[in-house]
Amino acid sequence: MNPLPTANPELTQFFRQWLETFAGYVREVDYASARPLFHPDVLAFGTHNDVISGLDEWVATQWDNVWPKTTDFRFILEQTSVLASPDSMMATVIAPWTSTGYQPDGTPFPRPGRATMLFSRNADGWLCTHSHMSLNRGVPQISHANRPVKA
Repeated sequence: MNPLPTANPELTQFFRQWLETFAGYVREVDYASARPLFHPDVLAFGTHNDVISGLDEWVATQWDNVWPKTTDFRFILEQTSVLASPDSMMATVIAPWTSTGYQPDGTPFPRPGRATMLFSRNADGWLCTHSHMSLNRGVPQISHANRPVKA
């Protein structure tokens, strides 16, 4: 059996930087800066919806329910895997992440999860076309922080 199509070091580093950039936008609750990273017709799964079609719906139903209500979002880069098609036109990123959630009384709790993101490359670069981000089992799905959306 052939091994998994692991991305080359340069592409792996690109996607690790992509994850760092995206995580920074989540921490800053900066929707406007994050939007160009995704295809406008992105298909997504998340904590609050099963299938989300399109970036606008994803922002309204997932980002609005998570980003302002949590803090400290980061991908665990040393545990991240990047797979790529032989022509490097499609890639899959598998990454665990951490964040902090908040009980109604403001008490923080660890809020870890995992993500699978699919990317497609065109003349303008890489866009995420599918994202599935979910909490680890047993982690409370609702967090009660109330941070302002930056943009």
